[in-house]
Amino acid sequence: MAKRSILVTGSCGLIGSEVVRHFGRQDYEIAGIDSNHRAVFFGPDGDTSWVLNQLEAEIPGYRHFAIDIRDRDAVLSAIRELRPSAVIHTAAQPSHDRAAAIPFLDFEVNALGTLHLLEAARQFCPESPFVHLSTNKVYGDRPNQIEMKELETRWDYADPAYAGGIAETFSIDQSKHSIFGASKVAGDVMVQEYGRYFNMPTCCLRGGCLTGPNHSGVELHGFLSYLIKCNVEGRQYKVFGYKGKQVRDNIHSEDVALFIERFLGAPRVAEVYNLGGGKANSCSILEAFQMAESITGKPMLWSYEEANRIGDHICYYSDLRKMQEHYPGWKLTKTLTNIFEEIAGSWMQRKVAQA
Repeated sequence: MAKRSILVTGSCGLIGSEVVRHFGRQDYEIAGIDSNHRAVFFGPDGDTSWVLNQLEAEIPGYRHFAIDIRDRDAVLSAIRELRPSAVIHTAAQPSHDRAAAIPFLDFEVNALGTLHLLEAARQFCPESPFVHLSTNKVYGDRPNQIEMKELETRWDYADPAYAGGIAETFSIDQSKHSIFGASKVAGDVMVQEYGRYFNMPTCCLRGGCLTGPNHSGVELHGFLSYLIKCNVEGRQYKVFGYKGKQVRDNIHSEDVALFIERFLGAPRVAEVYNLGGGKANSCSILEAFQMAESITGKPMLWSYEEANRIGDHICYYSDLRKMQEHYPGWKLTKTLTNIFEEIAGSWMQRKVAQA
């Protein structure tokens, strides 16, 4: 019997590489698409060629395609050849801030690239589950319209309707998204539409802060990884607005891969899930400073700018109840403390290796 096969786009990124490793350990045939555009978006600090070297060394039979997903013919050709049992689409221009400077590139990658993959899947493997890594930025700044309360170290929802976080029924319309958020909305809605219109098993995962020790965090993307990197290396971290009390929920890349595995085992059509750490794994920037300092023993150096980032959330954490109802076998396995310890350990190892 032929082996099951998985195609992972953005295979050298945080989530993509985690998915490659996760399913590579389970005797899947794995192919990856990654053109190392992270180095284009963020410069040398964003380069992920080191991850490709690891994957080729660790995963037997791993096949790599250095394809730009904006190249329609190349995408169609690859999927025509591979006809994978599942497509995990993690490739993206991921920066909320960077997008405004590169709007054409941002939209071509996040929207048009997603369409290329969807249409290739429809033509050559329409029964294969298609999992798309979307973002909570599709909700724009609408979460900021929820009544808030200011606590000593964080903002939180004052409205009891949101005590469990933001659910998938929350509107994505009539709000300021940032250019990045808008391009991700386009991809998100197309993934849903291919599911509904063509009855394909598609799924949008609207991620909160997806993180882990393999993240190449930079200032414009990778909040927690970059914050801890600054602490480890004695760099100054810049806080933008909201008194540093803005809140994010954090989920380890392994828990993302575990949920994807659950979805592939029992796929649904045109589903949407808010994939994050929930309230239990949420923290503000000020709280993150405290946790980083307690783990590394180093003081956090930081500065403050009054102006917040455009479309930024004051408080966001995911309501995980729909995910847990649909897939009761899935739960978070990594606590916030686990996440901080692993990321700090990774940056300390990298610092020693570069010395």
